[in-house]
Amino acid sequence: MLLHHASWPEVEAYLTRSKGIIIPIGSTEQHGPNGLVGTDAICPEMIAAEAGQEAGLLVGPTFNVGIAQHHLGFAGSMTLRPSTMIAALNDWIESLTRHGFDKIYFFNGHGGNITTINAAFAEYYANFSLDATPCPVKLMQRNWWELPGVMETCRKLFPVGEGMHATASEVSVTYYAHPHAIKHVEMSPKIAPVGGFSDAADYRKRFPDGRIGSDPSQATPEKGAEIVSFAKQALIAEACSFFDVKPIAQATG
Repeated sequence: MLLHHASWPEVEAYLTRSKGIIIPIGSTEQHGPNGLVGTDAICPEMIAAEAGQEAGLLVGPTFNVGIAQHHLGFAGSMTLRPSTMIAALNDWIESLTRHGFDKIYFFNGHGGNITTINAAFAEYYANFSLDATPCPVKLMQRNWWELPGVMETCRKLFPVGEGMHATASEVSVTYYAHPHAIKHVEMSPKIAPVGGFSDAADYRKRFPDGRIGSDPSQATPEKGAEIVSFAKQALIAEACSFFDVKPIAQATG
């Protein structure tokens, strides 16, 4: 179930059986010569959409611009300041809790967001702690690749050249989601170098095509389908446990 495809009476009806919602959250940043700029938003969005459809879980709109200052040396990358993102996340949370949602699961696709999401949670909880009031809302974040068994699946599919950024697995997920957007690009070296960086200019200097340690030329929509199929089952299990509900298929079977 997608919030954007529901009417308000349908959302009210959903709230009679569950107070939980999944919010995909990611980034708009370069992902190498053949990776989509929207990769970090598309991956959690795709997995969540399939999980929601299968298990009757409500999935909200994707928070698709995050903390990506270090990617600004590459065209198309966008970023928020941490303070802006914290404020925006709290507005999203407060809007949803006003309607009765009390368990909000942020399904993350970008490692650079983790610290800022946690800071947004701390700011939200502080509103209650400072007033000595118990908070009725539970907030959670999970990186899609950290769901049980997902990394093992990715490593099995890509034992060499998975890498750290613009990975073969995440590019595969986006190709499964949007096969019309597949890019065929020759990359050299085949596996990108690894290492650290300081800022956007240093990133571009050290990793001129945007990849870190990866060979995303291995990416295929078929491998992406396998990753999504596995990840959505893990997401269903974890989200249903957090929301304290059963998947619709089980609840009505």
